[in-house]
Amino acid sequence: MRLNTVKFSGLATAIAIVSIMSACGNKEAKTEGTTAKPAVTTDANKDKIVFVDSDSLLNQYEYFKVLKTKMEAKGKAADADLKAKGQAFQRDMQQYQSQANSMTAEQRAATEERLGRKQQELQAYQQNAGAAFQNEQAKEQEALYNKVADYLKTYAKDKGYKMVLKYQKGMGDILFADESLDVTSEVIKGLNEAYSKEKK
Repeated sequence: MRLNTVKFSGLATAIAIVSIMSACGNKEAKTEGTTAKPAVTTDANKDKIVFVDSDSLLNQYEYFKVLKTKMEAKGKAADADLKAKGQAFQRDMQQYQSQANSMTAEQRAATEERLGRKQQELQAYQQNAGAAFQNEQAKEQEALYNKVADYLKTYAKDKGYKMVLKYQKGMGDILFADESLDVTSEVIKGLNEAYSKEKK
């Protein structure tokens, strides 16, 4: 019976922030020096269509910063746990390999069977841990999206805006818009004030 060693290569860390970023704009980028702005249509000051820079929103929204830190910490902890379990299994394998020649055929068969079960359990644990982490991410993404969307609904209604577009440099069809349509700073301020009240 051949037993393969189990390798862990940053499972939890590899999936940690990527999904969260895609929920509100796919990637986190530096916003300094942004030159492209989205193109929109307006009717004077009434019922304007405005835009929010999603990169700036993510970089400056306190709730997202807290969420990112929390998920990174959980990802690192999950990764460390998986690595520790994998290393323990590899030590068992090495011990068996060093003692195999002195074992009887029955002892070797029993040990290989035990190690095979342990390897399967470890692989199942790895898959379950990854699935649980992704499920938690999905819930956090939804909460993040809902917070932003709910705030924007109220914000747009109060301001008389008919639409709030998402702008992200280098992505999407929007290439230019007048800077007077950029409400990013105002939205970030409002979101952070709302989040600050939630924490109290």
